[in-house]
Amino acid sequence: MAENKTKATDASVEQYFSRIKDESRRADCVSLAKLMSKATKQPPKMWGTSIVGFGSYHYTYESGREGESCLTGFASRKADITVYLMSEFPGRETLLPKLGKHKVGGGCLHIRDLADVDAKVLEQLIVKAVAERKRRHA
Repeated sequence: MAENKTKATDASVEQYFSRIKDESRRADCVSLAKLMSKATKQPPKMWGTSIVGFGSYHYTYESGREGESCLTGFASRKADITVYLMSEFPGRETLLPKLGKHKVGGGCLHIRDLADVDAKVLEQLIVKAVAERKRRHA
């Protein structure tokens, strides 16, 4: 069975941030890392070359494939910051309309500028998504 490409690494989160050319985006990523660390009570860790992850969990699919992934995380992409949550968790549909300017795709939340969203609502989304992931993979 194929091995996951995205694994926890010893790469420096600070170095990842330093490679983000846009100053505003870099500042947003640093702020988001602090918010996510507070919400998850986990330090940031690089997963692969471009995902800043928090915590980890073990999963097993019905196919038998299994592995480790971060509980939640984010990546600075070309157009936005992608926050990795879950597509379904309690409170999601109530909180998303209160978040501010964003897009959703499956379990991903796409934010162009952190100033466009309510940080308290974002923190609640992260806390609830992580709690649900832990519940499902306990």
